[in-house]
Amino acid sequence: MSNLRKKLLVTGGAGYVGGVVAAHLLEAGHRVVVLDDLSTGFREGVPEGAEFVEGRIQDAARVLDGSFDAVLHFAASSQVGESVANPEKYWRNNVAGTLELLAAMREAGVGTLVFSSTAATYGEPAAIPITEDAATAPTNPYGATKLAVDHMISAQCAAHGLSAVSLRYFNVAGAYGRHGERHDPESHLIPLVLQVAQGRRAAVSVYGDDYPTPDGTCLRDYIHVADLAEAHLLALDGAPAGEHLICNLGNGTGFSVREVIDAVREVTGHPVPATVERRRAGDPAVLVASADRARERLGWRPSRTGLTEMVRDAWVFAQALAGETP
Repeated sequence: MSNLRKKLLVTGGAGYVGGVVAAHLLEAGHRVVVLDDLSTGFREGVPEGAEFVEGRIQDAARVLDGSFDAVLHFAASSQVGESVANPEKYWRNNVAGTLELLAAMREAGVGTLVFSSTAATYGEPAAIPITEDAATAPTNPYGATKLAVDHMISAQCAAHGLSAVSLRYFNVAGAYGRHGERHDPESHLIPLVLQVAQGRRAAVSVYGDDYPTPDGTCLRDYIHVADLAEAHLLALDGAPAGEHLICNLGNGTGFSVREVIDAVREVTGHPVPATVERRRAGDPAVLVASADRARERLGWRPSRTGLTEMVRDAWVFAQALAGETP
């Protein structure tokens, strides 16, 4: 990444990934403005040193001006189940909101975008690991809206010379200092299992134990949030004007649901009861992404690839959030 100090807008910078990326940007010497409506993020998630503007993506026009060098775009509705029940919210927030953000960038003359996309754009893949050439066939409105935004970005690059990088990834884990994962309601596996260890729920549900995997449970690709943040910083200089570079991010190997539960037991020292439930419709056995393009084009190499390290960092954050001593 260039050593030049930049002024950057981070949409959704009060959330989990956006907040960690904003912290990394500040540590790299950049000036950061966070735009977030706090609908799912937290004011304390905005790192010290960042300017905070409370507002929606659609408010970007009142923030952006010619002094900005780039936008890193994380603001989105992101719950798969909710997207099925309330698809109009997802099209309005994710697609219409991003369309207005792109218009504000053109008006202000901001020519660089890093977009937090998702591997949900691929749907149920025909081959593993998933490469960027895989067919895109999202199975829910969340993935469909993210794919629509990627198409919009490609068109903006071709028509207006935008420089853009979309980063597609699956599961993010771990924590970075005081920045960690918390959702209400919680739907992600590691924080759910940690809640069992904290005594906040009785057991964790395992949805299917008869998949064609080594232990019968689903395999998923996990990335440490700090590694993910480093990819976003590298992406700031990842594409020339007029190019939309799409990169998958992943460790290249997956961890099973049972492996995650065992790692939590090891890290916390707590017995974590698990109950096997019926499979959920649409859950593929294995989802693992190839990060070859990110390595080649961005020079990205994750260094925190161990499941135990991810769980340990998440556990420290979860205890601190609950006011407990790690």
